[in-house]
Amino acid sequence: MPSFCVTVRRGILRRYRQVPRTEADGTFNYNRGSNRRGLLSAGVCGCCGPLRPRYKRLVDNIFPEDPKDGLSKSDMEKLTFYAVSAPEKLDRIGAYLAERLSRDVVRHRYGYVVIAMEALDQLLMACHSQSIKPFVESFLHMVAKLLESREPDLQVLGTNSFVKFANIEEDTPSYHRRYDFFVSQFSAMCHSTHEDSETRTRIRVAGIKGLQGVVRKTVNDELQAIIWEPQHMDKLIPLHAVQHAGQRRAGQDGEENPAVLAENCFRELLGRAAYGNMNNAVRPVLVHLDNHHLWDPNDFAVSCFRIIMYSIQAQHSHHVIQQVLNHLDTNNKSTPRVRAGIVQVLLETVAIAAKGSVGPTVLEVFNTLLKHLRMSVDFELGESSRRNSACSVSSGRGKESEERIVQNAIIQTIGFFGGNLPDYQRAEVMMFIMGKVPVYGTPCHTLDTVKIGHRGTKRIQTMLLSSLIMVTSGFKSKSMSAALPPSFLDPLFSISLMEDSELRQLVLEILHNIIDRHDNRAKLRGIRIIPNVAALKFKREKISKQDVAFMKKHGQQLYRHIYLGCKEEDNNHKNFELLFTTLAIVTIELANEEVVIDLIRLSVALQEMCLMNEENMPMTIRCGIMASVAAYLNFLSQMIANPPFCQHVIEMRSVEAPFLLPEHIFRDKCPLPESLDKEDKHLYFQTGDIAECLAGPGYNAERLSIPYIPQVTDEDRLTRRKSFVDTISLQVDIMSNSLPDKQSQLAEEITFATLKKAIDTTGLEEQEREKRRQVMEKFQKAPFEEIAAHCESKANMLHNRLAQIFELTIRPPPSPSGVVSISAGLTQHPSVPVYEMKFPDLCVY
Repeated sequence: MPSFCVTVRRGILRRYRQVPRTEADGTFNYNRGSNRRGLLSAGVCGCCGPLRPRYKRLVDNIFPEDPKDGLSKSDMEKLTFYAVSAPEKLDRIGAYLAERLSRDVVRHRYGYVVIAMEALDQLLMACHSQSIKPFVESFLHMVAKLLESREPDLQVLGTNSFVKFANIEEDTPSYHRRYDFFVSQFSAMCHSTHEDSETRTRIRVAGIKGLQGVVRKTVNDELQAIIWEPQHMDKLIPLHAVQHAGQRRAGQDGEENPAVLAENCFRELLGRAAYGNMNNAVRPVLVHLDNHHLWDPNDFAVSCFRIIMYSIQAQHSHHVIQQVLNHLDTNNKSTPRVRAGIVQVLLETVAIAAKGSVGPTVLEVFNTLLKHLRMSVDFELGESSRRNSACSVSSGRGKESEERIVQNAIIQTIGFFGGNLPDYQRAEVMMFIMGKVPVYGTPCHTLDTVKIGHRGTKRIQTMLLSSLIMVTSGFKSKSMSAALPPSFLDPLFSISLMEDSELRQLVLEILHNIIDRHDNRAKLRGIRIIPNVAALKFKREKISKQDVAFMKKHGQQLYRHIYLGCKEEDNNHKNFELLFTTLAIVTIELANEEVVIDLIRLSVALQEMCLMNEENMPMTIRCGIMASVAAYLNFLSQMIANPPFCQHVIEMRSVEAPFLLPEHIFRDKCPLPESLDKEDKHLYFQTGDIAECLAGPGYNAERLSIPYIPQVTDEDRLTRRKSFVDTISLQVDIMSNSLPDKQSQLAEEITFATLKKAIDTTGLEEQEREKRRQVMEKFQKAPFEEIAAHCESKANMLHNRLAQIFELTIRPPPSPSGVVSISAGLTQHPSVPVYEMKFPDLCVY
């Protein structure tokens, strides 16, 4: 190097050392732009220009002598032009700016910090190239430096710069960039506890904006999938700020209110969540609600899940439902109010999801809810038993009432969810729920009723049937065969024979929901003698062939259960009203000429049952049945446009026997007779009179002469006295060594009287002849459906008994092992060796 240049450099260094300190910070003012330019221009000639790189001189020139003057626009334009023209210098420009900013932050020269960040922002917005990656690293380093400071202004400044950077879409992904520090720092800012309220709000707003920037920058970048991990999602979701959404201050708009910003950030995060990240996005919400005890009351929990369900994609709804169900399982031993709060949140969730696609979780929802319904009943019965044995009555009643809150919430959720499903899914849900109802003769594995007893089983039956009413409400099926298959109809009818008026009412309401496809029930409300049926304008259509086939197959079963349900001694006004409505709806929806005759036969049979009174029914029940028959026959006669056959009887009853009309018998303190005289034929409906009236319209009135007799099966006899599932086990033990003893015990002693009785067959032949005559008459005059039902019931009973016996008596084929096996306490016969087995001739070679 020439000696002249060395001399010049020494002179410059001496001039730098002579620069005085500033009064503000006590440091040398060697980096002020004007002083440097003066020094260089005074002491440097043409050969000293390369002593300082150009990018550093351009960076230094943007800083004015007084920071109050702000960024030098002309010099900033030169720096921007240089950076765009030479993008390879961007990393050095960023590194130098970061060095200056770090020094200014340490020395508390915040004016120059603001200028440096403004310059960085402009360079970031102006330069879009692959060389911007190293510059971004310097930029993020400077932002982190500002966020680490304790000055609120610097934290807000760094956050604003980061938000601007987050809005830039980069062409290529970054492999080494991490945002863990920013997530933690912004989350800490969201929970700022600064003393000044205004400053605290500014910091929180900045933190939420920063989190929103992180979400925008990372969620769509496949290389940043780590951001969806649980440790980051706990910080990314600003639920603490969302929780105070109702505390909006006057004068604050959406850009300044932390609650509004937090909710927007929450929605944006959920809207960008992919299929595999949905569980991690919902889990922090559940944890927050648990930690802050927000399930009771659950207003905020409901609000959160509404935000979730309306923000996520529709095909991801079942993930959220599954998360809530799992959380309900986790809190199965929590307080009743907490479980009720979770169930209510589930109700809101499935209400929104039912409008779209809920995926494969439809039956899973019902299965989990039914399981918790059973658990709630167990808790309630356990508390009730302890309350009876303890002294604290008030606390026990409070616990029981809280369990009722859980049960009602579960029923409401089941009904609401099922009621919003499409018809094809609703039919499956109806079958699923009916399969869980404890009914005699049907296995019920999920709801074990042995341990909870009669009271608990009745409680479960009532709640499940109530939920079925909600599910079937508004259900419109084109065919009764599809709406009421045997697997659904048989257990439903079995419940209708139970000795509980409430259960029978629920069954009838379910039938009304399914059969009444034109919403005519409201016009039939209240059992009464309708003077003008045509004025009610019932909606009806011509019965389809499918419904005709349904009534031929299941009509006798329906009539039988109506007949048996009418004579239950605990029937009340509502039971008779529902029975009348059932007959009327069947007439409107499913009646053709043949069904009308069957319904008249059923009504006359009910009247005869009350007059004969073979079962010693109370007078109230007998009069109630007679009044219901009168109300129905009056309705039927007007529906078929043939009122004469009942009008005379109703008029006579209104004068001589008002207790046989619904308007009087179902009124309080109605005077009752001591007995019903069968000889007063003018007060009762006569089959001959009805047959004469029906001879004209074209009905087959000859069938009216055949009295209706319901075929009572084993199911009817057993179910009428059982409201819970009983286990009937049949065991047949056949022991080879005990057969002679049993035969000797069963042997009948032969005497002269038994021999004489066996020889004298005169009386037996007469009885056999009379029996054959009755059977032939029945098969000649009875309707085919009734004969088929009678034969089918006997065949089913025989097949069931044979199947049970065969299962216990059939032995496996002999094995050549030659060992004696013992199974279920019974000694099996020793196996036969191969050489002693006898094979058919065709099998022997």
